Amino acid sequence: MTVKKRRVYGAVASMMLAASLLGACSDKESGSEYEPSANADKVNETGMPIVDEKIEVDGFAAKFFSSQDWDNLMLWQEFEKMSNIHMNWTTVQTDALAEKRNLLLAAGDYPEVFFASAFSKTDLIKYGQQGVFLALDDYIDKYAPNFQAILEKYPSVKQGIKMADGKIYGFPAIFDPGFDSLHLGMPWINQTWLDKLGLKSPETTDELYEVLKAFKEQDPNGNGIQDEQGWGTGYGIKYLMDSLKGSFGLNKQGTMNPNLDFKEGTEEFRFVPTTDEYKQMLQYVNKLYTEGLINKDVFTVEIHTFAAEATKGNFGMLSDIDPKEVFKLDDYVGAQVLEGPNGDRQYTAVSNGLGNLGMFVLTDKAENPEAMVRWIDHLYGDEGNKMFFMGFEGVTYEEDAEGKVKYLDTITNNPEGKTMDQAISEYLTWPGGYYPGIVTQKFFQGAESKENSVKNAAQVKPYALKQEDIIPGLNYTVEENDKVSAILTDINTYIDESIAGFITGKTSFDKWDDYKKTLEKMGLEEYMEIAQGAYDRTQE
Repeated sequence: MTVKKRRVYGAVASMMLAASLLGACSDKESGSEYEPSANADKVNETGMPIVDEKIEVDGFAAKFFSSQDWDNLMLWQEFEKMSNIHMNWTTVQTDALAEKRNLLLAAGDYPEVFFASAFSKTDLIKYGQQGVFLALDDYIDKYAPNFQAILEKYPSVKQGIKMADGKIYGFPAIFDPGFDSLHLGMPWINQTWLDKLGLKSPETTDELYEVLKAFKEQDPNGNGIQDEQGWGTGYGIKYLMDSLKGSFGLNKQGTMNPNLDFKEGTEEFRFVPTTDEYKQMLQYVNKLYTEGLINKDVFTVEIHTFAAEATKGNFGMLSDIDPKEVFKLDDYVGAQVLEGPNGDRQYTAVSNGLGNLGMFVLTDKAENPEAMVRWIDHLYGDEGNKMFFMGFEGVTYEEDAEGKVKYLDTITNNPEGKTMDQAISEYLTWPGGYYPGIVTQKFFQGAESKENSVKNAAQVKPYALKQEDIIPGLNYTVEENDKVSAILTDINTYIDESIAGFITGKTSFDKWDDYKKTLEKMGLEEYMEIAQGAYDRTQE
């Protein structure tokens, strides 16, 4: 089990801009004040059960395993016993989620609750302003103490979940910013090879080049064959570059808006891919790539193909989860945060921990919104978090005298040969990564919780961005979003093509000014104005 880094950065991908939908219009005025529902007085403000008399609620949800029957799943059966809330689930597999949920909204045939439905920011603001999705702010203040505590602890999370109109329309997935080894970690370097060649772990970008070159040319595996490779990743060149950006003074406000950070000493955005420092980083990566120190298929490789190659142990450095956990390789330790050519030495591949913002939504059909906010809030507290991710003592996990929990062998080494995800999915719904709630170190048992990842994070932390320096993902109005979506679709495609050209050498760096001028013609200035305005709104 692992929250793969691609999914954590995927915390950014989850903010993708969805196409506008027809229908589902409402005459309700947006931003209307909270009024208690007719059933509000039936809700217990604290403790369990949430309501004394059982209620039924219609919910729509995405699930990863088609074999799951949510009406007979232990998680929901036990939660019903606790809360006195029975969920009438309609479920769809994740690959059909977008189409099904959009059809429901377009037809006006939607449920009281959307759970694990991954609504985009575009949908949240659109249907929120139409009145189809309820504004949750007042409900959170009164009925969600666990979630409120998270917002108070992490102001950037609170800032990030507010839409352009200042309201909250969804409960998000959160990857606890305090879970260091989930967020911090340099690539893994082969310590056995370093020792064999009498080298120390590189601390500068120049030293990294020399070490990778030595790995490739000096036969550190001792087999007399030049089969060693330098730096490898199966997640693409951008993932590799993330660990270098802080060495070139880039992404100083984190990765939630990967193309934006502040001009020095200001809160005015610059466009990262047109900066001199970005060009300098590309020139460095070009040097590594053209000298064969990065896997040649980095632009096209599939993760399963790369995994098969990495398992051979022939890479000197790997950008991945701990190789011990994913490839059964014991030779790797976390690399150092590197000092770049201009003296920059910072780890900036950090988010504020926010995943998808629309993982739990209440619609205007909700008859018991207060009860359902209390219901979902339970998953953001320790007791509910433990139940959601670990399950039930004696059934899925065991707990020692110190309160530490771990899955039973029937889950981790299933006697029927099921994977851990398959085994735990007989009881729980989290596999596949679609859920509201918070991933914490206390109740998460993936590779990021293991000793090697914890050590890697501790080594990185002194150089890591502080949470207060990280800007959450920008939230646009519906009108702004239409413009930004149109502009960025072309710009991002062009940037990706240009990165590949510059790094592989197919495009000369003499063309850098032409590259910047092309971006300007694509509407870069208008995008920057909209982005700056969206940020400035959060500071008012």
